[in-house]
Amino acid sequence: MRKYYCRDEGFKTVGNPDEACWIDVTEPDAEDVRLLTDREGVPRMFLEYLEDKDERPRVERDGEWMMTILRIPVKSRDKTMPYQTVPLGVISKVADRVITVCFHNNSMIEDFALLTRQKCIEVADVAEFTLRIFYSAAFCYLGYLKTLTNDVIGAEKALEKSIQNDDLMWLMRMQKSLVFFNTSIKGDVMVLERIQKIYGASLDQDLVEDVDIELRQADTTVGIYSDILEGTMDSYASIISNNVNGVMKRMTGLSIILMVPTFVASLYGMNVNILLTGRYSFWIIIGIATVLTAAAFLILRRLKWV
Repeated sequence: MRKYYCRDEGFKTVGNPDEACWIDVTEPDAEDVRLLTDREGVPRMFLEYLEDKDERPRVERDGEWMMTILRIPVKSRDKTMPYQTVPLGVISKVADRVITVCFHNNSMIEDFALLTRQKCIEVADVAEFTLRIFYSAAFCYLGYLKTLTNDVIGAEKALEKSIQNDDLMWLMRMQKSLVFFNTSIKGDVMVLERIQKIYGASLDQDLVEDVDIELRQADTTVGIYSDILEGTMDSYASIISNNVNGVMKRMTGLSIILMVPTFVASLYGMNVNILLTGRYSFWIIIGIATVLTAAAFLILRRLKWV
């Protein structure tokens, strides 16, 4: 799917590609790839890089073409984790025309275009456009992190009532998402530093500072949430271990209590001459077993084994 945007107090969609200063291509099909390579002249190698979901953030050059790859957060289609990160490419050849390509469905680009219209942001060139994309990516990370926080709180409340495997698995999946976030944000920060070296003094330094602050805030937030989630997982692991120890201790106590009447019954069940063979011997033996069992129960109760 592709959209064309022109500058008009922000980015507004247009139907004519020749009027567009920005072309956005999301989840490109064969026709989109053909248009990018044949009509726009985008190097096919760039698209092959972006098609790899594990592609790392960096700056690539091919002749006059330059591509900046950053990673953005998206909802995962994989059930092993709720969120993941995917590569987004900002491709340009001339200063007043830019192409963004992402092989995965995402809401960040549309939110970015909407924000420019709401705030009437006029983007002067590719350098400023790239910085604002990084800015939107940082806000996108922070938004997903707030959602993750709510998910963690919900899982913790569920675990307070009853520790279930599904809840623990959900926490583990969120921890995996945070690992992806952490790695991707650090890569985006490194690329931002590379962009500053490429464009130099032509960049809006206030905007650069804002982008750097937001990315580092996202990085710090990911680290905090990772530590909290890791501590939560360790705490529940300790709780589960303590619960298992408590159950095993009670089972051992009950085994000891049941062993007393079994021992008495076994002793008097042997085929040898023994005491208490009279008329009331059965009830006497039952009484002895009962007294000894009660004594064992009281002793173990005092020791908090039952």
